[in-house]
Amino acid sequence: MAGRHLRDMIAAYGERDDLKFRRAAQAIIQEEEAKRHTVLAKELRAVLAANAGVGANDVLITPDPPVDRDSSLPLARVTHPDRLLGDLVLAEPTRAALGQIVNEVRNWPTLDRAGLPRRNRVLLSGPPGCGKTSAAVALAHELGRPLVTARVEGLISSYLGETAANLANLFAFASTGAYVLFLDEFDSLGKMREDASDHGELRRVVNAVLQQIDAYSGPSLIVAATNHSQVLDAALWRRFDSVVELGLPTRDQVLELLRRQLLGNGLADAVQHADDLAGLPHAATEFFANSAKRHALLDGRTSIDSSDVSFAAAEVMSRPWS
Repeated sequence: MAGRHLRDMIAAYGERDDLKFRRAAQAIIQEEEAKRHTVLAKELRAVLAANAGVGANDVLITPDPPVDRDSSLPLARVTHPDRLLGDLVLAEPTRAALGQIVNEVRNWPTLDRAGLPRRNRVLLSGPPGCGKTSAAVALAHELGRPLVTARVEGLISSYLGETAANLANLFAFASTGAYVLFLDEFDSLGKMREDASDHGELRRVVNAVLQQIDAYSGPSLIVAATNHSQVLDAALWRRFDSVVELGLPTRDQVLELLRRQLLGNGLADAVQHADDLAGLPHAATEFFANSAKRHALLDGRTSIDSSDVSFAAAEVMSRPWS
């Protein structure tokens, strides 16, 4: 079997097909693990992961993600984030938890040599608009990795069993390089198997997710996000090494968001609404600041005044945020 994979690697090298090369290398690693050649497998995995990174002056070339065979929709979107953890306004425990994840991933080779398991599966939980996607983006940038965001509309297939195949292909892709694989709206994939409205397909999807998460041991960091943790299957919770809660901002955090968004322009009027915004997600404060700036600009002014702030406050309070 290894001979076939070696042949594929050599062919991929000649074709300059990075994805094919990494898939063949990953298959060889998995064979060595099955033979209990754990030391060799870890060394090979470390070499593969190390060579997935790029230097500051290198050109990053990421293979195209797989597609759904039915719709031809890509199963993921690949981006190269530029947001740092320091750009986010977070509670200190949340910031510390995310920083710990970055530190651990950077030191995976050290953990491997010590025989300690990697913590490579993270669940971000919290209300909508509280920065879960931004946190995943920042994790990818801090680690210098492409962000591979799963596209739920591509993963969920109308054909029986095809969703499981899509999940397998997506996780296989995540094994071909060092990425941050982001599973947003994870509750749509990990809904409780006891759901009364389920006719069998949901159970199959959840089981497929469980199998892929359990089996994954590649070089990527798996990050899932959910707005509705209460509907997640209990078995899924146990699969995650770290669960990071992102809650609603405090008044102090709202003030910091306003300072960053307005940079002093209209800030004195805006802070009067900090108590109202403190009960809403981070996205509401950002919407508030942009609304005030937009209102002033469309009125031919560059400076925000109390009328712009009042307009923005009314606009924020007139819409639901949960």
